[in-house]
Amino acid sequence: MVIAKNRLWRCLENGYLRFHGDILAQTEKPRKIERIEGIDRIDSIDSIDFLDSIDYPTNLMAHSLVILAAGIGSRYGGLKQTDPVGPSGEFVIDYSAYDAIRAGFDRIVFVIRRSMAEDFRNSIGARIGTRADVEYAYQELDCVPKGVLVPADRKKPWGTGHALLVARELVAGPFAVINADDFYGRASFETLAKFLSETADDDARSCLVGFPLRITMSPHGSVSRAVCTVEDGYLRGAVEHTRISEADISGSGRLSGNELVSTNIWGLKLSFLERLDSLFRDFLEESPDLASDEFFLPSAIDTLVKSGDMTVNVLESPGPWFGITHPEDRSDMVAALNGLVEAGDYPGDLWA
Repeated sequence: MVIAKNRLWRCLENGYLRFHGDILAQTEKPRKIERIEGIDRIDSIDSIDFLDSIDYPTNLMAHSLVILAAGIGSRYGGLKQTDPVGPSGEFVIDYSAYDAIRAGFDRIVFVIRRSMAEDFRNSIGARIGTRADVEYAYQELDCVPKGVLVPADRKKPWGTGHALLVARELVAGPFAVINADDFYGRASFETLAKFLSETADDDARSCLVGFPLRITMSPHGSVSRAVCTVEDGYLRGAVEHTRISEADISGSGRLSGNELVSTNIWGLKLSFLERLDSLFRDFLEESPDLASDEFFLPSAIDTLVKSGDMTVNVLESPGPWFGITHPEDRSDMVAALNGLVEAGDYPGDLWA
């Protein structure tokens, strides 16, 4: 894969070429560059002068992936973001990062709480840092506009919309957003990367990678999902539904189970962040209960879509999709990942 030379970020690190922006040569693993356009070996930063003489294709661009990992996980009963589920102790996030890097994403931005920072840096951050640029943004209750008083009894983070806002300074172009505790599959990230590359010059176009509600359910309890209205491939609305249970998608339930839902896997552009900031300020002014209300990313996008300020293509993923909401979901996730490893879709140790 060849990507552009602009925004060259880091030229050489331990013998490996590293770029933020466009990548000269990308493989599934970083490797020393043996021969590129007549250059036998790149030994030092001085050796990269030849970059200016290369004719670079521009159809592929590198992008950032923002992973929302600051949630408390009250229904799960612990930090599911750092609960090992892979055969070599991998977290769900490891698989998302691995698939994203394979698809061409070159920067991973974790949105976490400061209390989680040391654990993240020493585990997932250290592992992924050998393959991509890793950054951290911190979602705290006091990350609000000046003059806003945070209710003393508020405990939960402000929600997924706010989580993305705290990472806004760490993305510099088209980017994707995902949850930390969902497994989306390689095809989902390839779909995202292709869309972001093809629409890089159109700041008004974004995308949602959606899944049928039925495959995102948990047999162990209720889930929250944004149910989408789609017309001619475009999102017309996304309404957050909480406490959806298996009974709700039965024949007599409120939903069919075939509805396309958002599990927070979006391809977005920088202009969206300005609008998101404005909506968060409106939320803080208008919410009747700032002690518990949350600013959901799908709800913010729904507002912009319905006002005509945002165009969102809906791209359906073939999956697979797995999620962890309840403690009992973990064993299902472990079994599913072991099955993918046995099928050869993933190595037994992702980062070996």
